[in-house]
Amino acid sequence: MANTREIQSRIKSINDTLKITNAMYMISSGKLKRAKREYENTHPYFIELQDAIKKALKLVPDVEHRYFYNENDIAGQPEKVKGVIVVTADKGLAGAYNQNVIKKACEIIDLDSFKNDKLFVVGQVGRHYFQKQDIFVDRHFQYTAQDPSLNRARKIAETVIHLFNKKELDEVYIVYTQMKTPITTEPKVKRLLPLRKRAFTDNSDHIDMGTNLDNITLLPSADAVFNNVIPDFISGYVYGALVESYCSEQNARMMAMQAATDSARDMLKELSVLYNRARQAAITQEITEVISGAKAQKKDD
Repeated sequence: MANTREIQSRIKSINDTLKITNAMYMISSGKLKRAKREYENTHPYFIELQDAIKKALKLVPDVEHRYFYNENDIAGQPEKVKGVIVVTADKGLAGAYNQNVIKKACEIIDLDSFKNDKLFVVGQVGRHYFQKQDIFVDRHFQYTAQDPSLNRARKIAETVIHLFNKKELDEVYIVYTQMKTPITTEPKVKRLLPLRKRAFTDNSDHIDMGTNLDNITLLPSADAVFNNVIPDFISGYVYGALVESYCSEQNARMMAMQAATDSARDMLKELSVLYNRARQAAITQEITEVISGAKAQKKDD
C-alpha cells in the first residue's frame, strides 16, 4: 500500500485536473450557446433566400443554369472533378468528433487517385491528418473552425464557386458534423454544387402559397437572379455547416470533459478510502510501537 504522502500527492494532482476539466466544460458550454444564438439571428435570411429560389423555379421550371444539375451534361463526362470541403476542429479533447468527420470524408475521397480533385480543409486536425496521408490540401482556411462567421463562410463559398464557374470543378461537396439533437451528432456529406431543382420544387414548406406568382417578374432575367441569389444561398449553407460543426465540437468536448470529471471524482473517492486506510494503519503502527516500548520498559524495571 502506498504511504499517505504519495496518496496526498495523487489526490492533489487529480484535484488540479478536475479544475481544468470543469473549466473546459464551462467554456465549451458558453461557446455553444453563443454560436447557436448567432446562427438563429441569421438563419431567417437564408430561409428567405431559399424561398426566393423556389419561387423563381416555379416561374421558370425549365430554366437551364450552370448552378443546377443537368443530367445530360454530367452523365456525358467520363470523370467528374470533385471539390471537397472538410470541416474539422483546431484541437482535440473532443471525443471521436474529429475521427468521425475524417472517416466520413474518406468515404468520398479516393486516397489513391485524388490527384485531379481538390481538397479544402477547415481545422488544424484535418490538415495534419491529410498531410500525414500525403494528400495535397489545395486551401486551408485557418482560424475558421474556432470562429465560424458569415464573412469566413462567404470566403469559402466564393473560392469553390469561382473554381466551379471556371469549370475546374464539376461537383462541390461539404463534409461536416450535423447536430440531430442537443446531445446527438452525426457526420454528414452534402453536395453544394450543382443543385437539384427537385430539392427546391418538391418541398414547399416555407413558400407563402398565398403569393400570386403571376404578378412576379424576374428582372433583368432569370439567369441574373440565380447568379445573385444562389451564391448567397451557398454561403448560407456553408455558414450553417460551420456553426453546426462548431456546436457539435463544443458538445463533444463538453461530454468528454464531463466524463473526465466523473472519472476524476471516482478516483478521488477511491484515493480517499486508500488514504484513510493508510493513515489508520500508520496510527495503529505508532500505537503498537508505543505499547511495545512501554511493555519493554516495564519488563526492564
